[in-house]
Amino acid sequence: MANYDLIIRNGNIVTADSIVQGDIAVKDGKIAEVSVGKSIEISAEREINADGLHVFPGLIDTHVHFNEPGRTEWEGLETGSRSLAAGGVTSFVDMPLNSTPPTINKENLELKRSLSEEKSIVNPYFWGGLVPENIDNLKELHENGVLGFKAFMSPSGIADFNNVDDETIFKGMTQIASLGSFLAVHAESTVICDQLAQKKQREGKTSARDFVESRPIISEIEAVRRILSYAEATGCRLHIVHASSRKVVQVIEEAKQRGVDITVETCPHYLSLTVKDLEEKGGMAKCCPPLRDEEELEDLWAAVAGGEIDVIASDHSPAPAFMKTIEGNFFEGWGGISGAQSTLNIMLTEGYFKRNLPLEKIVELTATNPAELFGLENKGTIAKGYDADLAIVNLNESFELKEEDLFYRHQHSPYVGMTFKGKVKTTIVNGEVVFENGRITKELTNS
Repeated sequence: MANYDLIIRNGNIVTADSIVQGDIAVKDGKIAEVSVGKSIEISAEREINADGLHVFPGLIDTHVHFNEPGRTEWEGLETGSRSLAAGGVTSFVDMPLNSTPPTINKENLELKRSLSEEKSIVNPYFWGGLVPENIDNLKELHENGVLGFKAFMSPSGIADFNNVDDETIFKGMTQIASLGSFLAVHAESTVICDQLAQKKQREGKTSARDFVESRPIISEIEAVRRILSYAEATGCRLHIVHASSRKVVQVIEEAKQRGVDITVETCPHYLSLTVKDLEEKGGMAKCCPPLRDEEELEDLWAAVAGGEIDVIASDHSPAPAFMKTIEGNFFEGWGGISGAQSTLNIMLTEGYFKRNLPLEKIVELTATNPAELFGLENKGTIAKGYDADLAIVNLNESFELKEEDLFYRHQHSPYVGMTFKGKVKTTIVNGEVVFENGRITKELTNS
């Protein structure tokens, strides 16, 4: 009788601290043993030979919009989680908006949780929303397991998830601090963006660059500075999502130096796409904050390498193709990147191979830091006792991403046509192989 459920042999085991060759044994969904320099002699029901391959902790994508319930025609938990698995992601934290109803009270959270348990093939976690009408619901959301709260400082684009005014956000942060939780914010200035957008459109200026110029970096900086003052006044822990520029990150870095409890995320699209891509790809590359120029992209990579960024997350915000079609006016069309499947590919290709970013740093940004920041105590590294969430990658294999490779509900992405180096071969969630050699291997009971 086999003593272990699974043994991964001879792999290059990557953590935030080291890369070592060894064996990993899995039992009952947990890592039971990591052996370096000596082969595990006990048998297993299944063995995977990872000789020449790298074994990463499964990525934790802390920023996805899977839109279920209510907008499954955009993306659903089944298709969304499959795309994550194909990209080596083993856990996600779903944003509270884009689903209808949004996750702004206990009832809506339980609905989303039950659907996730039924349909997701990777580990689901949830954000709760902070909107003007739900201050009294924050406590019940926290007590029922949301990992944190999300608010928009500018309009979200979703009618049933309102952005917060200054009074709401201050009261919300006071309450969130008392709960021992934290607030993530979409930080752009409504006044700056609205006024510039109106001016551009009055003048008939509706190109890709006009759209980008209507949402300038100073808009992010203004919003971050404002929310920082509220954080210092309330003692609320703060997380800034999708920073598009190192100039934004530097404001956050200065706050960290003076003791503010704040972290910052950026996204693969800000590290791989520019305004030129928006001009060429159209609506597929539209997002908010928008893509920046090449110089900003390189500066953001410097921030990543320098330890100024805490988390890399996809901000997967999909929509049907007709909503992404732009015919001349870039102020029209849904703003959101479909990218959940490609985070590790971009970090390896653009980071490790192109800019010599260490593999250990990639693990830190995509697994170890997210686990620590979001309180996922048994995830984020490869060690005895941790959940067996793993991604086995062939760093020597290159491929061109094609639409048919995508597991999204809508097979489009600005990354289609790009050539990546480093291919996910196997994804393991809680000890179970869910993706292998281009195929989903876990079948849902309701499928």
